[in-house]
Amino acid sequence: MNVHEYQAKELMRKFGIKVLRGKVAKSVGEAVEGAKSLGGNVWVVKAQIHAGGRGKAGGVKLAKSLDEVKSHSEAILGKTLVTHQTGPDGKKVQTLLIEEGCKIEHEYYLGIVLDRSKGKLTFIGSAEGGVEIEKVAAETPDKIIKVAVDAAAGYSPYIGRKLAFAMGMKGDVVKDALTFFEGLYNLYVNCDCTAAEINPLVVTATGDVLALDAKLNFDDNALFRHPEIEALRDMSEESKEELEAHEYDLSYISLDGNIGCLVNGAGLAMGTMDIIKLFGGSPANFLDVGGGATKETVEKAFTIILRDPKVKAILVNIFGGIMKCDIIAEGIVAAARSLGIKVPLVVRLEGTNVALGKKILGDSGLQIIAADDLSDAAKKVVEATKGRR
Repeated sequence: MNVHEYQAKELMRKFGIKVLRGKVAKSVGEAVEGAKSLGGNVWVVKAQIHAGGRGKAGGVKLAKSLDEVKSHSEAILGKTLVTHQTGPDGKKVQTLLIEEGCKIEHEYYLGIVLDRSKGKLTFIGSAEGGVEIEKVAAETPDKIIKVAVDAAAGYSPYIGRKLAFAMGMKGDVVKDALTFFEGLYNLYVNCDCTAAEINPLVVTATGDVLALDAKLNFDDNALFRHPEIEALRDMSEESKEELEAHEYDLSYISLDGNIGCLVNGAGLAMGTMDIIKLFGGSPANFLDVGGGATKETVEKAFTIILRDPKVKAILVNIFGGIMKCDIIAEGIVAAARSLGIKVPLVVRLEGTNVALGKKILGDSGLQIIAADDLSDAAKKVVEATKGRR
């Protein structure tokens, strides 16, 4: 689950992390009043959407007068921002954050993620923060610093000092940075985050270390422990298909390809997408029906997949354990008949009741392409999208 920048900063304040004062606005009038209440003579008008790259897309503007706050707010509010993270459709701006200005001495990048190869939470830092951090990572990876935290030992000031010195911080700035790093680590762990990113982390002219921007992602499976965080969910920022899938206990994420995927198990779904790519295809979605799917949920999964106009073929890849192959087969046949599936449908079944499942498909009279194994299935579905079957 994602939250907006202003929501992330409210959480950060609770963990002792310094952020600038700001006001949330839903209208141009609220934006101007917010700037007045903050005082000063410089403000930043920031679009609030669940995506990075807002600055490059025109969603972050510096205002040096209340008139500029008004004009920038009018230009941004209601605008559809297209960034490298929104996809071509972009996201409509419905909320603004009006933030006080500050004098920046230096910009850094800071993040925390789980390094799955090491099984450790890892700080990622760079002395070159800002809008071009992706370029820094791609062209000069040696400028990206990684410091892992041992799960048994947890965070200690040593971790913070190692990170601060590697990022080129000196003097009193290091002391302030240690408080910042520890606060961010505690937030990540206590709130069950999956990613925390500060870009930029800045040192101001007065020597303060603070988050100029903030992005937090949370583990959906842990939200039952954090009702106060789940309450921050902005449904308007989420795909209708993903929300609908969630109601049926389906895990669905739309992608840019043309091969629909229906799989049981997240790991198998990832492997299925990988092998589709290996054979020259491109997956249109991630869809995990889980281990307890019914005929009805399988039919709903097909409904969601087929709403995507990019889908030119569908690959069903099921390994029957808890989920029985005959149940999946019944769902496939029911969906194909009720939805009138017109695109090629490739099915690979293996596991519990596989013989019965294959019989149900074979006796259905439907044009279903059977596959012997995963490689065969991927090859056939890619060929189908190219009109060779």
